[in-house]
Amino acid sequence: MDWLASFRKGGVIPAHPLALTAERKLDERRQRALTRYYVAAGVSGAAVGVHTTQFAIREAGLFRPVLELAREEMEGVVRIGGVCGPTKQAVREAGILRDLGYHAGLLSLAALVNANSRKMIEHVQKVAEVLPVVGFYLQPAVGGRVLPYAFWRQFVEIKNVVGIKIAPFNRYQTIDVMRAVAESGRELALYTGNDDNIVIDLLSEYHGVKFVGGLLGHWSVWTKKAVEMQAKVRKHKDPLRLNMEVTDANAAFFDAANGFKGCIAGLHEVLRRQGLLEGIWCLDPHEGLSKGQAEEIDRVYAAYPHLHDDEFVAAHRDKWLRG
Repeated sequence: MDWLASFRKGGVIPAHPLALTAERKLDERRQRALTRYYVAAGVSGAAVGVHTTQFAIREAGLFRPVLELAREEMEGVVRIGGVCGPTKQAVREAGILRDLGYHAGLLSLAALVNANSRKMIEHVQKVAEVLPVVGFYLQPAVGGRVLPYAFWRQFVEIKNVVGIKIAPFNRYQTIDVMRAVAESGRELALYTGNDDNIVIDLLSEYHGVKFVGGLLGHWSVWTKKAVEMQAKVRKHKDPLRLNMEVTDANAAFFDAANGFKGCIAGLHEVLRRQGLLEGIWCLDPHEGLSKGQAEEIDRVYAAYPHLHDDEFVAAHRDKWLRG
């Protein structure tokens, strides 16, 4: 597989959740089942070791085991791994990804929240010497920072940067990145991470620069329907309505009403209802659904039956769960 051609062509790349037992240990069987679900749903790739996988897998000693499990199930799709931390840690993680057969690293800059642009660019360059880099504009509400146009204009010139996940949840900041790419003239793949505006991003264009797909936590659930939607969104009879529906569902899953406090647990709850996860446990025992979040998920399930893929999951779940 020509992974870079596939990545540039675009598609659905879910951010991979973490399957745990009630004791908060890795549930290898269900972790494999999740990856099998995504591949069977027709995704173009998957991102593992990222925010949706829970950054705490590193402290829990699960970074390599989780990456290894996913790698074993991810033939024929683009394999992206999360890279974070200060430069020494980020370079080490990039090396692990490279050695395990991952194609690129999704580079979080959250650890450099107080660094100036020069330090951040140097950081990216060192990681890019080890592994192709996918930039990550993460919203401040979950640990990111505002990154100005001037930073992105330098960033897009770095050799071995192959794409950017744009997820500031902000229209102005989204345009900053698209403008930087357009003015560089480079062929970089832009993926939306703006879960609050997925469809609009897929329809957006800035001087010839378009989003080729999405790299999204939201697409770790109802994934089969996401693949179908992404392929047809530009021909949808009412894309504005579809955008509102998808955003409304995302608000429930990501717990927007409570500042995204239950964003990971909400995704787990959907997968639990489908029988792919046994429970909604996170590594942090204090992390769970917010008050009223389960009822919001009930509401969007009832309101948008055409967006979920419960029948697809039910038809194949037992096969995916086999050891």
